[in-house]
Amino acid sequence: MRLRAEYSSQPMDGVDKLAKVDTSPISTTLSTEELTPEEEKKLVWKIDRVVLPTLMLGFMVLQLDRANIGNALTDYFFRDVGITQDQFNTGQLVFPLAIILVEIPCNMVLFRLGPAIWIGIQIFAWGIVATLQAFQKGLAAFLITRILLGICEAGFVPASLYTLTTWYKQNETSKRFAIFYIGNLSAGATSGLIAYGILHMRGIRGLAGWQWLFIIEGLITILVGFLFIAVFPKNPENPTSLFGFHYFTEREAAFLSRRVIADDPRKAKGGNSISLKQLKGALTNWNMYLHLLITIAGLAPVYVFGAYAPTLVASFGFERLVSNALVTIGLWAQLLGCRILVRSPNGHLRFALLTLAIAFCAVWQPVNASWMTMNSRSPEERSIALAMFTMATNLAGIVSSHVFQESDRPLKRNLDDKSFTRGLDTDSLDANCAQYQLQQASEFTPRKEKEVHSNNEGKLCGFTSKITLLQKRQPEDHFSSQEVMVEWRRDASIHHEELKNQMSQFTEAP
Repeated sequence: MRLRAEYSSQPMDGVDKLAKVDTSPISTTLSTEELTPEEEKKLVWKIDRVVLPTLMLGFMVLQLDRANIGNALTDYFFRDVGITQDQFNTGQLVFPLAIILVEIPCNMVLFRLGPAIWIGIQIFAWGIVATLQAFQKGLAAFLITRILLGICEAGFVPASLYTLTTWYKQNETSKRFAIFYIGNLSAGATSGLIAYGILHMRGIRGLAGWQWLFIIEGLITILVGFLFIAVFPKNPENPTSLFGFHYFTEREAAFLSRRVIADDPRKAKGGNSISLKQLKGALTNWNMYLHLLITIAGLAPVYVFGAYAPTLVASFGFERLVSNALVTIGLWAQLLGCRILVRSPNGHLRFALLTLAIAFCAVWQPVNASWMTMNSRSPEERSIALAMFTMATNLAGIVSSHVFQESDRPLKRNLDDKSFTRGLDTDSLDANCAQYQLQQASEFTPRKEKEVHSNNEGKLCGFTSKITLLQKRQPEDHFSSQEVMVEWRRDASIHHEELKNQMSQFTEAP
């Protein structure tokens, strides 16, 4: 596709800071020049080097500041702060709740201030709160810091995803979403290793290891906030940073917005605020709620590991600080085979199973987010949808916050085989949501493509039926023979993998 920079004598109405197009010519020579495919490829590569790294770095420090609470548990955090396991669970409940309450308002502020200012302020703010966590004492201080951290972090992920959609065309967005989530996964893969080293600082300056963990990682976040404000470009129409850094030539800058709007004209229909009418329109878009159901069902079982994985590994018999390093292995093993679920008194085997469970927890999430943005009808709706998407991820956190209770110690005995059936329930819900989306999409699909959709729809329906039958076949007796349980779990794992592969093919269908 070849793009031409053209200018109109008529100004455009309702243009926002993120998706607006300046109709005044930059130079008289640009109006007749074209952007060749090679030039556009180089331009996209430059955007990748300018926009993606800073957003990924922000996502990485966000995840570090979220995950370090779980690593702190292995360094006598409960004893030092003066709280119990159940009180800690309450803190894990109010944290995502605070995010949910301010998620949409945060994205509305994004339209006013722009990403360079607003996202940078957020990173700086939660960095301060994350650092001050080191000095909390008692239940009240613990709950207040969790609430403040949730409020300050709310809005970062949807604001970042929305910002990416203003820089990239539709066929470029999914890949960039996936790259953006590498920042999250990188933090998960390194947080335990970092904690393993920092927690050994217990006693230095009279501080506990977990206090040093909060201080060091919090100060790093504050520095990242300053860096973001200094270097991140304001928007595609004015691609310079607040400190005056220039990344694009005059010719490249002329095409940054135009190439995106030529691909999706809806991105030009923005304003510098979101009206109540636009908010209502976004909230009544039924497509969005199917994506939210998929998000909640897919992440609720996963978030259990976020705060409790180090504690679980320690309960398997590993040294408490070593367990922080061990939990990172799962995130380095994303390409390993499917999970195997069996009972065993062997702590090493149970650790291996936990590692595999963590390994496949989040690879589908960027695809779901990108899919949802393509179902949005305007920039305002896309912004609200991404805020709702992040709210759904935190609702999943609320669901999982009270899975582990004080009474479950020392081996989490109350988590029986039915927890695996709950995982199958989420598979069934995801398949039904995807099947319904496919049925709706087929109504607006050319005849040649309908055969592909129909075939995928039938396969998804079949997998849903298989899962339902599998759930009914689960041995009723919790103390069924080992052979019966192993056979049932083997069948369940096979169907789980088949469903996952089919869902992947579905998202790639025309």
